[in-house]
Amino acid sequence: MTERDASAFRAHRTTAHRDGDDLLSAGLGLSGLRAFAPPAFADAAAPTPAELRRRAIWSNWRGIADLAPGGGYGEVYGSVATVPGREFSALATVPGARQPHRVLVQVPDAFDRTRRCVLVAPSSGSRGVYGAIAVAGAWGLPKGCAVAYTDKGTGSDYVDLDARTGVQADGSVAALGTDALAFAPDVPEGATGVAFKHAHSQDNPEADWGRHVRQAAEFALVALDEAFPAEAPFTLANTRVIAVGISNGGGAVLRAAEQDGDWLDAVVAGEPSVLVDGHDSRALYDYTTEALLLMPCALLAMEDLPQPPLQAQARGQWTERCRALREAGLVDGNDTEAQARDALARMRASGWTEEALRAGALSVGFDLWRAVAVTYASAYGRFSIGEHPCGHAWSAQNADGSRRAATAQERAAWWSDASGIPPGAGVGIVDDSVRVDPSLSRLQCLRGLWGGASVEAGRVRRGIAETRAGLPRRGLPVTVIHGADDGLIPMAFSSAPYVAKARAAGRDVRFWQVRHAQHFDAFLGLPDYGARYLPMLPYVYRALDRTLAALEQGAPIPGDAVIQTVPRAGKPLTEAHLALP
Repeated sequence: MTERDASAFRAHRTTAHRDGDDLLSAGLGLSGLRAFAPPAFADAAAPTPAELRRRAIWSNWRGIADLAPGGGYGEVYGSVATVPGREFSALATVPGARQPHRVLVQVPDAFDRTRRCVLVAPSSGSRGVYGAIAVAGAWGLPKGCAVAYTDKGTGSDYVDLDARTGVQADGSVAALGTDALAFAPDVPEGATGVAFKHAHSQDNPEADWGRHVRQAAEFALVALDEAFPAEAPFTLANTRVIAVGISNGGGAVLRAAEQDGDWLDAVVAGEPSVLVDGHDSRALYDYTTEALLLMPCALLAMEDLPQPPLQAQARGQWTERCRALREAGLVDGNDTEAQARDALARMRASGWTEEALRAGALSVGFDLWRAVAVTYASAYGRFSIGEHPCGHAWSAQNADGSRRAATAQERAAWWSDASGIPPGAGVGIVDDSVRVDPSLSRLQCLRGLWGGASVEAGRVRRGIAETRAGLPRRGLPVTVIHGADDGLIPMAFSSAPYVAKARAAGRDVRFWQVRHAQHFDAFLGLPDYGARYLPMLPYVYRALDRTLAALEQGAPIPGDAVIQTVPRAGKPLTEAHLALP
């Protein structure tokens, strides 16, 4: 498509956000975003689009940023300024895809039409279209930039297979077959439970993340033409475009950097999930399924682990995992201590650092490895509803993990509350073998999709191959930022190999490695994590500051840096802790 092809977008919506509402916090402000209870719905079974939007913004802020008192947000770094303006949203489909992705452009009333600045920001993780608001909106909107978001083919447009309902463009629930549904899969007869876009689109969305980012930038031009017709046309030639994202969003902006054409002016990628050929790069699915099997046992051989909730109770399960691994011939040792040491040695031998292993305790404690493995197996293999190769499914659940039908109140809140990858928002992973610990055979099945010889494994590996990143365009400034302690997307498997490959090819890439930083700013509200680790968002904001100054004023962007932070050890965060470049 060309940059002026507005016909690529459908289900357009335009809304104004002023007078007690705004773009950045939906009128909640920092205190409202910090509230533990979400904004209420007047009718829990039928919230209005405005109520859904406010709650989605609250949920996505809290899922990304450390808003806890003492954590420094809004005081040492970051902004939750009141920014009035308009939102322009639509559904967009990349050529060849079955399902659309959401695009949304926030245009502040104070948009600087003399600078014409657009940030394009894909969501982190599998989040919905507001999933990068704390990353890009918080930095760009107060500066008079427009911000274009995309859910990059993931998101929280859940389908209730029992009620036969989906989610419309405005976030409300409607029957399958309605024209404006944001996700409308083919539903087999008799299917039950929940389907969601990342697992069930059959598009392998990760393969197209770069195209999703570009399409969001193109929609920003359409939105700006509508917002300011007297200054139109807005084009890629007269509008500055910076792509920024973290985690999966960071991987997406690196994929955008390789897209043809001189349409993108700079890239800032935080803790990116990215795969390249060689340079010790490992696929997310490879190291996730390795951690899923071995890490619970390996952690028993480590001291001084950070303490997520319920870790003490989980240690019994970890001991049982060691025993099961030994029986399956996956570790050696005649007792738990020896088995744990062997599991740890195996993980170290495959490239895990001490820092990544220690921070990985959180992903074990919150069952994140299984959540990622089950969803991505379905996505990479393009499996349809009910076809998961290891027999997993998703559903609302009873206390014992058995399936049940979702309530109308649960369905109504999925779009605003869900992170796009269960478990969460009342939807869990169905594994009929689970009682205390997921059965080892199911976990081995997931691991076997990486190294096995089955037809299903071949499908998964082909899907993973489609996600390999190429080189950024020559001359495009790229800043990659990663926490040295990242335990979910270890730097050694992702950003470090990407930077090495790009550098070897002569590309303009700089690399900031942040000491004492792990993957999840939002978990720094846990006292032990807040004492040990620093947030990543300040470094993303600083990189954006320096990038914009380079583009507008010719100032230098700082080169490579190993940033020697100082853990705050339970004290309020200060600039001295961050040591920003």
